Amino acid sequence: MDTQTEITEHASQQSMEFDVIVIGGGAVGENAADRAVQGGLSVVVVEAELVGGECSYWACIPSKVLLRSQQALRAARQLPGAAEAVTGELDVEAVLARRDSFTSGWKDDGQADWLEGAGISLIRGHGRITGPKQVTVSSTEGEETVLTARHAVTIATGSAAAIAPVEGLAEAHPWTSREATSAHAIPKSLAIIGGGVVATEMASAYAALGTEVTLVARSGLLGGMEPFAGELVGKALQDQGVTLRLNTSPEKVTRSAEGVRIETSDGDAVLAQEVLAATGRSPRTDDLGLESIGLKPGDWVDTDDTMQVPGFDWLYAVGDVNHRALLTHQGKYQARAAGDVIVARAKGAAVKDQKWGAHVATADHSAVPQVTFTDPEVASVGLTAEAAEKAGYTTRVVDYELGDVAGAALKADGYAGTARMVVDEDRKVILGMTFVGSDVSELLQAATIAVTAEVPLDRLWHAVPAFPTVNEIWLRLLETYGRP
Repeated sequence: MDTQTEITEHASQQSMEFDVIVIGGGAVGENAADRAVQGGLSVVVVEAELVGGECSYWACIPSKVLLRSQQALRAARQLPGAAEAVTGELDVEAVLARRDSFTSGWKDDGQADWLEGAGISLIRGHGRITGPKQVTVSSTEGEETVLTARHAVTIATGSAAAIAPVEGLAEAHPWTSREATSAHAIPKSLAIIGGGVVATEMASAYAALGTEVTLVARSGLLGGMEPFAGELVGKALQDQGVTLRLNTSPEKVTRSAEGVRIETSDGDAVLAQEVLAATGRSPRTDDLGLESIGLKPGDWVDTDDTMQVPGFDWLYAVGDVNHRALLTHQGKYQARAAGDVIVARAKGAAVKDQKWGAHVATADHSAVPQVTFTDPEVASVGLTAEAAEKAGYTTRVVDYELGDVAGAALKADGYAGTARMVVDEDRKVILGMTFVGSDVSELLQAATIAVTAEVPLDRLWHAVPAFPTVNEIWLRLLETYGRP
């Protein structure tokens, strides 16, 4: 009897029991379930929307597809010989069709098949915690199924776009990241409120698709990153035709038949066909039943480093919902740790919860890699110079222009970018790295290894970068620093 048939037959009984219940079938929930199943436990995933979640259908994947074609076109135009061969403009319909192929047309048959093949059960519907180790699932038809976990319930419900408390913004029915990444009609003009990753990536994507884009941000761009990252990305966006209204607050938003009007703090107004609210994320915990176990609905769910919720030996939370690091890859990392520790605890095996142990997500604290897929890209890991100073480290900051590296100069005429290395002067190890430039995401894993493993600078001198590649930036940064 296959998994789906088994569930259908048991659903009429209104109650089922598994070792582990995972609420949320996105990439993070899938990973937590998979690790538990590989450890020999029975697992059911509860999903109210599409299996594969936000990343697969409305975030990481479609957004990067929208950005990739324009980046390839721009790169070709920066190379004599290739530039002469590029005679056309971006084919918008082809870009959108490729996006649709990556999202499988917003159908999750393939992802559901993967769950079944992995031995993971699936129940579709809205899951709410209704007691210790108990989840009640309501289907769209109004049927309810009570699930009981023998060992653990894992919350993997993620986050949703937050609408900033700007007068009239919610009533104007703004786009969020979901609408921006799934749109099939490209607006003539788009106003973006926000200055973070979603705002800058979508500004770049829509400008390339032929939209007149205006970005309104209360401060600068990419706050929390090294300051030069936002500056270089801002300059590039302007070169791509985006109008930047920085250090400007949106005061009031109104929608009419003509479009959207945004009144700003400088007494001016922005008019656009559509408005995108790119103003942060909020946890998907409003209707999760947290109140039934004494937790507050609508809050982020705190965890320890094994992803267990303090005070509950059966409850775990992984991914965006715990607010540790709102990145898909980091959520999957947490999920692997959680799935494995649930297995260990269920079987009475040793729990490796020491720093950097198999059952903890230590990297969440100081070694989180992140890429912003604008052009230039921003790739970073670890602490910024400011964060390291605030944390009490004695640091030295080393900067180097990427365009001065032979491999980068070969990559594109006029290649521009910056690399920064933040060094802990007491231990002579790297606390953080930031690269800004075309395709610098390919430099990030080496930096992540250096930061995570705390590789001493004197050993890094022996990690010889191949010539002529952009990786030569490592040698130039070390030379600038000098022998430790």
